[in-house]
Amino acid sequence: MGATAHAEQIIRLSTTTSTENSGLLAYLLPAFEVKTGAKVHVIAVGSGKALELAKNGDVDVTLVHARAAEDAFVAAGYGVGRRDVMYNDFIVACPASDPARIKGGKDVIAAFRRIAAANVKFISRGDNSGTDVMEKSYWKLAGAMPPASRYLSAGLGMGEVLNMAAELQACTLADRATYATYQARTGLAVMVQGDPRMFNPYGIIAVNPARHPGINDKGARALIDWITSPEGQGKIASFRVGGQQLFVPSASVP
Repeated sequence: MGATAHAEQIIRLSTTTSTENSGLLAYLLPAFEVKTGAKVHVIAVGSGKALELAKNGDVDVTLVHARAAEDAFVAAGYGVGRRDVMYNDFIVACPASDPARIKGGKDVIAAFRRIAAANVKFISRGDNSGTDVMEKSYWKLAGAMPPASRYLSAGLGMGEVLNMAAELQACTLADRATYATYQARTGLAVMVQGDPRMFNPYGIIAVNPARHPGINDKGARALIDWITSPEGQGKIASFRVGGQQLFVPSASVP
């Protein structure tokens, strides 16, 4: 495809709210569009919904952070050629007053046990996103959960959940990129970080054209090639919010 692409060519991308809320896609995609003449239409939802859209052939390519679900998606024949794109990490964010007394911790499971026992609300994404799936796995490992009166399942994107946590003086699990983007308006503080279990890798997958012959396979592959190229990876590395690098490029040669 390359520079011979026609300007009217549309590439439909399903992705997570974190890549959209953080401003990463608004920073990345114009460079790709100028280079190729293609236009990327972004649908930002939780990873579960993003993969569902790809499974149904409603998009051409998907960029998500739910590794087990991504591998299952490819294994079932819905997607082809998954590539690593970047990673960051999850953090536990709470009001600066630290109501659960977990500040400075590096063990997310111990922190979740304390949240369950403390008199503090917890806001869950509740939307089958990569973040939501990860959060649920932590509660399972913790062997405890807050009672229903203190556990709110929002069914919302990450930015909205952070705003909600600020309003209700609650804790939540967030990806670092969206947290950093919303930090000034929420006043929430990072309480727990650095646990290897909070590693958050992102992958990009083309929808299988054998299942959905009408999809824009050429466009999907062009986007994958660009975002995993030195140019695309360099753009990811240079993206900053408040001077902080939010995503670390991780593409390797296929």
